[in-house]
Amino acid sequence: MEADILPPSDDRVFKLILTSPQAKPALMDLVQAIIKRPVTDVVILNNELPVEDTREKAEHLDVNCKTGDGLQIDLEMQASRLEGSGGEHKNLKAKSIYYLCDLHSSQPSKGVRRYDKLAHTYQVTFCSYTVFPDRAEYVNSFSMRHDEDNGLLTDVIRVIYFESKEALQMAGDLLLSVTQDERERAIARSRRMFQTDMQSDLATAEDNGELKGRITVARNLIKMNMPLDQIVTATGLTREEVENLFNGT
Repeated sequence: MEADILPPSDDRVFKLILTSPQAKPALMDLVQAIIKRPVTDVVILNNELPVEDTREKAEHLDVNCKTGDGLQIDLEMQASRLEGSGGEHKNLKAKSIYYLCDLHSSQPSKGVRRYDKLAHTYQVTFCSYTVFPDRAEYVNSFSMRHDEDNGLLTDVIRVIYFESKEALQMAGDLLLSVTQDERERAIARSRRMFQTDMQSDLATAEDNGELKGRITVARNLIKMNMPLDQIVTATGLTREEVENLFNGT
């Protein structure tokens, strides 16, 4: 039986694809295509942003890397929708800006910081859905520009969105090799089962709460001497369930 192919939209699979040792050439090609300039080397960095306050939770990056000439690139996979209130994917955009600014400002400095010497930082998000329906391009890049004449203030920080299912297959050969690894498939299967079980448990809890509410209503109607058939209609309980309540069971 042919093995199920793990989806690259799963953030763990996405990271596994791009951070495996044999993926370095593919990762270099991907980064070069994103920043549109030659890339001679790519180094995978620590995936945790520094925490300024010990009470804060560390932010996690999917693939955080640096090029040979010092550029910083964070590659994120976003499969679930983060639309937030009002639509327009404001939550997703806010997340991208937060990660970008935090990563850019976390650069180490020696002595007096030269702000004009900070490395360019890119926040790249791969989306399995459309974020900008009014734009024809599936790759959309944003820098800091003037509100009216679109004059460039700086391009040292840049947010980029890939909105194409085809783009998620950029390391297809590597994905197939990961799929053949029984351990990785078992881990992914276990993760899917956990998520499914959690959703089922939540649904069951909601159903139990609803059932308790209907039983409470039925008991109140019994105290008011309402006929059995009317209680069944009013509460949605079965006739047997209502009869049991009449009998005190």
